[in-house]
Amino acid sequence: MKKLNFLLSLTNDDNDYQQEQATAAEKTARHLGVDLKIVHANNDAVTQSQQLLHYIQGGAESRPDAIVFEPAGGTAFPQVARAAVTADIGWVVLNHDADYLAKLRQNCHVPVFSISSDHGEVGQIQGKQFAALLPKGGSILYIEGPANSLAAKERTAGMLRTKPSSIQVKTLRGNWTEESAYRAVSSWLRLSTSQKTPIDLVGAQDDSMAAGARKAFAEIAGTDRDRWLKIPFTGCDGLPKTGQSWIRSGLLTATIYIRPNADLGIEMLTEAIRTGSQPPERKLISPDSVPALNELAAKAASRDSAHRSAHTGA
Repeated sequence: MKKLNFLLSLTNDDNDYQQEQATAAEKTARHLGVDLKIVHANNDAVTQSQQLLHYIQGGAESRPDAIVFEPAGGTAFPQVARAAVTADIGWVVLNHDADYLAKLRQNCHVPVFSISSDHGEVGQIQGKQFAALLPKGGSILYIEGPANSLAAKERTAGMLRTKPSSIQVKTLRGNWTEESAYRAVSSWLRLSTSQKTPIDLVGAQDDSMAAGARKAFAEIAGTDRDRWLKIPFTGCDGLPKTGQSWIRSGLLTATIYIRPNADLGIEMLTEAIRTGSQPPERKLISPDSVPALNELAAKAASRDSAHRSAHTGA
């Protein structure tokens, strides 16, 4: 049997989730006996489309059997997808709702499907986390992903559906990296009004951006620094070595576990090609609150009780 050869295209190699995507994919490829090449788009959709076309249009000896990719921009490259399928290259989209897949699957001879975290549910969980942590309401500094990211849009929409009306949201924008959030928050803090703005919680759409925001607040001089760093910081992704570790160390108050899915894409591709089957068009993976929402509510109540006791001398 011919050894399968897959290409994995990720958005960047600076984000903990993308790094975990690569690690999980490499482990699964080794286990399944599949050759895997990984390329990164440096958060640039044009670069990513050019990279993909390079491999699709390359010689038969270097052409992959399938491409697994997470879009770096707001499109899942329908024209590139058609070129891949025309060349009998399987096509798997990660973490993006590619509406062209149904039509693409009609007359193709290779696996074509998508796997995604349920980003709307991610946002809804985050809105519930905000409600648990701020039961009396308050103001949030919310750091979104890129404007052209469907995942960012769906997470924001989900959050707005479940957060109480008593919680006000001030939005900044990052690019799924610690550095981008650090720059955004640092710029905001330089505004004359920002440090007087009542912010009760910082929420980010991924853990690396939450870490970048906290880094910016840590550089504030004087007593304001301690005030900012005492408020809850929350993120998303919840990977064991980053988000979950940061909760244990106190850097984050909460996160949302979003399972890496590049490895699952490789598993499903391998089985589909070896059995000649076509997987379901779309597979959704459910996220989980870390800690659980009831634990967060209990911690918030305990913190509020301790705060009242400190002020009353009880």
